[in-house]
Amino acid sequence: MFRLFKWVTGILSLLIVAGIAIGYTPDTDAAAMKAKYSSATSRFAEISPGLTVHYRDEGRKDGRALFLVHGSNASLHTWEPWVQRLGSDYRIITLDLPGHGLTGGHPERRYDTRTYVETVDLLATKLGLRRFVIGGNSMGGGVSWSYALAHPEKVDALLLVDASGAPQSLARDLPIGFRLAGMPVIKHLAKIVTPRAVIEASVKKSMNVQTNINDALVDRYWELNRYPGNRDATTRRFSARDQIVSADPLQLANIKVPVMIMWGAQDKLIPQSSANWFAKAMPVAKLIIYPGVGHIPMEEVPNRSAADVKAWLNGFTNRSVPKPLSLN
Repeated sequence: MFRLFKWVTGILSLLIVAGIAIGYTPDTDAAAMKAKYSSATSRFAEISPGLTVHYRDEGRKDGRALFLVHGSNASLHTWEPWVQRLGSDYRIITLDLPGHGLTGGHPERRYDTRTYVETVDLLATKLGLRRFVIGGNSMGGGVSWSYALAHPEKVDALLLVDASGAPQSLARDLPIGFRLAGMPVIKHLAKIVTPRAVIEASVKKSMNVQTNINDALVDRYWELNRYPGNRDATTRRFSARDQIVSADPLQLANIKVPVMIMWGAQDKLIPQSSANWFAKAMPVAKLIIYPGVGHIPMEEVPNRSAADVKAWLNGFTNRSVPKPLSLN
């Protein structure tokens, strides 16, 4: 029996080694990724010692500021469809959170909600923003409502797009990339073995409207996921689920600014019941549900979702737009 056990163990070990050898996907080259995925509006700012973030400040410079926060394993590129459609009316700030996009790893390897709220505030302060509309998708939605609670004096309105934080909000059938990142042992392999097919499957599970999925979009998610430091950040986030902040309805009730909740009815990551929970917790909120849409409305139905945001923002644009603080 012992010899059989050794034989089976040896075969399994060989299979694992062979799998790693075949599927090994190294980190992408940082310089090459910056050349490919930055733009003329991209900026890289050191907002705290050792932490340099990639951000874009686009659109109408004298317009109301809209600060948008992406979701887990995404990047600021997820908001470009809205930038294209809303930029003529609003100033739009987007960033790559630590452990994402072209920002890469945090110097202290911190990837919790508190760190992300702090990151948003440091960048907003650097840009001289006194008050702004903050919005986020998925994990970025959780960061957004957390920011609204932590800095109510700076928030002009709150936009939640398939946001995290509602009790029991995560669906059991997560995309395979997310599930692998949280599995013991496997999560360590995920730092060096990230097949493109796994990322493609995760994107297709996240987006129910798949006509906008193409090779370039999948490549972007795949390549930026492998940007130095990002895969380590992913495994750390998904291995520490208890660090995710859950929303408290009593606290959310204190949010008095305009709130918009946008949700895809076919969201397989965070179900529509979470949208209803947020709407009940914040009676001031406007709720829009998109039939046939998944987890990422701004990429799946950009025209309709951007038009809804514009109509909502126009409802209170009569309020004065605060001028940025002078940085001189």
